[in-house]
Amino acid sequence: MIPTTPASGRASSRIPRGFATRTLPTLVPTLVTLAGMIATPLARRGGPVRRTLASVVVTGLFATTSAAAVRRWGPARTGATAAGVCTATAAVEHLGTATGVPFGRYGYSGALRPQVAGVPAIVPLAWFAMAVPAREAAHAALGRRSSPATRVGLGAAALTAWDLFLDPQMVGEGYWAWARRGRYRGIPVTNFLGWLATGAAVMAALEVALPADEPADPTLVAEYGVMAVMETLGFAAFFRDRVVAAVGGAAMLPVAVTAARSLRRARHGRATARGRG
Repeated sequence: MIPTTPASGRASSRIPRGFATRTLPTLVPTLVTLAGMIATPLARRGGPVRRTLASVVVTGLFATTSAAAVRRWGPARTGATAAGVCTATAAVEHLGTATGVPFGRYGYSGALRPQVAGVPAIVPLAWFAMAVPAREAAHAALGRRSSPATRVGLGAAALTAWDLFLDPQMVGEGYWAWARRGRYRGIPVTNFLGWLATGAAVMAALEVALPADEPADPTLVAEYGVMAVMETLGFAAFFRDRVVAAVGGAAMLPVAVTAARSLRRARHGRATARGRG
């Protein structure tokens, strides 16, 4: 039945109470991110449109993650954590380009702007944007085995799994390059070891700054899962790179699927308990 206003009997157009504050802050940037990802393979490779879309996608991811985190941990904690993670990872990226530690020798081109100390501004945003969803996906996937140590380990692996998609795409676009070509689409294994180490440090920081003292956040878990599916389909169907689709999908999808199943079981358990009560 369509709700009506008491005075006129006409259908009410009011947004449900709490919808705007709970849903819109994550829905809008999510839609922007998805639109950017869908549009990317339609644009010319290495062209200005793709460069713009790269910034749109990363900024949208950052906004989605931040909005969900604010709802869960509050604006003060989220803002301080985002600033800390972005500052720290920007420093690690600058160290990496200067010394080769911890990722190996690489360098950014001038394609992605603006840059700070030689590092594109969207790069540290991307670290925070996917680190929190990766931690929450790990938290959900681990279930009863979730602890600070296991979350740091699986969270770092889940975050590194995303880079199995990210690096081949960004290198292919010419946004950065490696001094020595590696065996995985020109990317050396040292890069992924560096991601694991940096990811573990970020996950450890999240344990303190954004503690997982409640069940995993469904929005953040869904964000990780959507990225896993979109990246896999994108490389398989549009970028036409089935190797990256298979490798990245095999790394991200099991965590995403296990996390989704865990959340569904928990939701079913709560519904059953309420029914019995």
